[in-house]
Amino acid sequence: MSEWYVLGLREVDETRVAVVGGKGAHLGALARIDGVRVPAGFCVTTDAFRRVLAEAPSIDDRLDQLSRLNPDDREAIRRLSADIRRTIEGAPLPHDVAAAITRALAELGEEAAYAVRSSATAEDLPTASFAGQQDTYLNVVGATAILRHVSRCWASLFTERAVTYRQRNGIDHRAVQMAVVVQEMVFPQAAGVLFTADPVTSNRKVASVEASFGLGEALVSGLVNADAYRVRDGEIVDRAIATKRLAVHALPAGGTQEQAIDPERQDQPALTDAQVVRLVRLGRRIEAHFGHPQDIEWCLVDDGFQVVQSRPITTLFPVPETGDGENHVYLSVGHQQMMTDAMKPLGLSMWQLTALAPMQAAGGRLFVDATRHLASPASRAGFLEMAGRGDPLTRDALETVIERGFIPSGPEPAPTRPPAGGAPAPIETDPAIVTDLIESSQASVAALQRDIGTTSGPALFDFLLAAFDEHKRLLRDPRSMQVIMAGMEATWWLNDQLQAWLGEKNAADTLTLSAPHNITSEMGLALLDVADVIRPHPEVVAFLQEVEDESFLDELAKLPGGPEARDAIGAYLDRYGMRCVGEIDITRPRWSERPSTLVPVILDNVRNFEPGASKRRFEQGRQEAAKKEKDVLERLRALPDGQRKADETKRMIDRVRTFIGYREYPKYAIVSRYFVYKRALLSEAERLVRAGVLRTTEDVFYLTFAELHDVVRTHQADHQLIQRRKDAFRWYQTLTPPRVLTSEGEGIAGAYRRDGVPAGALVGLPVSGGIVQGRARVILDLAEADLAPGDILVTPYTDPSWSPLFVAVEGLVTEVGGLMTHGAVIAREYGLPAVVGVEGATKLIQDGQRIRVHGTDGYVEILR
Repeated sequence: MSEWYVLGLREVDETRVAVVGGKGAHLGALARIDGVRVPAGFCVTTDAFRRVLAEAPSIDDRLDQLSRLNPDDREAIRRLSADIRRTIEGAPLPHDVAAAITRALAELGEEAAYAVRSSATAEDLPTASFAGQQDTYLNVVGATAILRHVSRCWASLFTERAVTYRQRNGIDHRAVQMAVVVQEMVFPQAAGVLFTADPVTSNRKVASVEASFGLGEALVSGLVNADAYRVRDGEIVDRAIATKRLAVHALPAGGTQEQAIDPERQDQPALTDAQVVRLVRLGRRIEAHFGHPQDIEWCLVDDGFQVVQSRPITTLFPVPETGDGENHVYLSVGHQQMMTDAMKPLGLSMWQLTALAPMQAAGGRLFVDATRHLASPASRAGFLEMAGRGDPLTRDALETVIERGFIPSGPEPAPTRPPAGGAPAPIETDPAIVTDLIESSQASVAALQRDIGTTSGPALFDFLLAAFDEHKRLLRDPRSMQVIMAGMEATWWLNDQLQAWLGEKNAADTLTLSAPHNITSEMGLALLDVADVIRPHPEVVAFLQEVEDESFLDELAKLPGGPEARDAIGAYLDRYGMRCVGEIDITRPRWSERPSTLVPVILDNVRNFEPGASKRRFEQGRQEAAKKEKDVLERLRALPDGQRKADETKRMIDRVRTFIGYREYPKYAIVSRYFVYKRALLSEAERLVRAGVLRTTEDVFYLTFAELHDVVRTHQADHQLIQRRKDAFRWYQTLTPPRVLTSEGEGIAGAYRRDGVPAGALVGLPVSGGIVQGRARVILDLAEADLAPGDILVTPYTDPSWSPLFVAVEGLVTEVGGLMTHGAVIAREYGLPAVVGVEGATKLIQDGQRIRVHGTDGYVEILR
């Protein structure tokens, strides 16, 4: 049985992660690549680790305790993990395990020095590196010492940092096993790290090398500054030679020691330029083998490189695959749709199937290829103008790409939308078109709900494909596009002309208050009406404060006033229950599926508002808009050629108030249809679970629409694929998508280029005018809202589902957004000063701090 406990490095590869861990598997694979030298060694397998844990039964109870701890309870984690480590280190090594290790050492040379290195099964994976979570011991000499350090490596699976990392990433402690790599020690002249993609810019074409004298431990542990090189296409494009005062060297009797470097060598490069280029060439070979950019630890020994570790770089945002070798520029769909979170595969594929523009998925997000629009000089200016109107950061990022010459000139792309200003004159003064569009959409959704109930199995998917065509036909309705563009262009015209004529910034913000037909602002006000029904009933309020699950509506009806409260919430859900945070992802739980999400917002409304607030709020906005219109027109008439200017402005005010509210309706129609699709697909999923084809209904979320169709047709599911998709999704959730992404992998953020902002202020895009100061409430989850009068909402993004919070706050700050995105439109509708596109706002602003939002000039001050 002892052969189960030790395997030579050349006996394993990346398919044996479960046996030798991520590091061991990668080293075994490296040892098989032609031209790659890896120090000789062997792996103590996970079977040995499991054997030791099985003979220490008290560990099982402690793992149960550990799994129940809060990841933020550092003291409890520290205490319990230390106890587990002591138990593992003190456990005697089973005789056959020790014999297998000493036999392998004898074959390599017992008196040699070795590196003893932890290799966990959840380590060095494409979706999680776990770098630095477990321990490595260098220059260990003698069998007794090596056996002791093997035990210490096993125990390091339960360091405080490793335990916390797993708990924060939702990884079961029992699911991770520990192997140990024992390798011959190398004594290099220089060592360091090679990233085959630039870790700062994420550019896959640029490699980054860091080098120092002696062992790489000095660099990894941060003891020394390293020489740094950037290499592209076989040439060094940037270098910085550091002053290196210390190096770490191995001691003859074992262990390592810091040593001072002779002054005359401190400023000499650790590698020659030729060695740097050769090292990068070696790294490209390793990268090609694994199929991912790699983080490689290397040693220079007698002018030859030895590789002591290679792991995937897991911080890089994936790049859409084209396979054509051409340069491409991608725009983030999530930044336009106000949902930058990762989406599950079913959500991605459903949006791709129902969107009007082709989209590509990468990193759990969707991107549009803008290359052709940017390549044509004729279309470029208009495309940049449109991008800049919505989000100056996107425009600046695109201009950066163009200035670099990254995109070659190409033919004019086919138009994807009516030209700007293409709305015919008759609709400018005819509000009936909006009513007609809304009624047509409602009729279509009703027909979908009626007809979808008669289909199931494979026939459902044929029905849905036809429904997707109808979905896109409604979105393509030229009248709908013309109405949306008419409202947006009128907004831009009013802001531009009134600033030029009257010196007023963002005058349209007030002129659009309480515009009709805005389904999203109506949704926020309607929840105030729900609060009015609940407020007179103290027992209902007390009950809602204790809600913990989704069965509360049934229990609510048993209380005095409960039936009325239940009916009010039910009516709200009938109208708006298809909405939720991140609603473009069909897999997200809708309010109708998880009504408890709304309870904190309802309670805030009960506490913070008087009865009738909804109608008063709307009427106040309408009156302010009318007053602003009268004031603007009077001031214009006093100008030279004033009557003409006033007449033009009046036409634009009428136009914007007629059409701007409809801007929100197409999204409402989309998610209304999505909820119908989802319920039909979940019914199929439940049938598959009952038939034993799937393990849970949520498994369908990790399949694309086409893959789910195949599962329904064949009654066969690839459970390993589903698990890989779940692992990948957890990784995608840790990534931040860029606004603009190149095919070389570089994410370009863009910058605001604006003067007049106070030092220390956070710069963003002004989308709703006015100045307000108050307490910042940094809210990442709608269900955790706890607002008081005067609060300012600070959050990563706001899609329409956040609008119920808007009625309770005085201002808005988001990390993502544009002039015409949903949060901006509703902020203007409610008269909230708002600044969006503030990079890192939820990290730079602390919950509870006092801040001042300059919605007209586009910046936020953090107050003392």
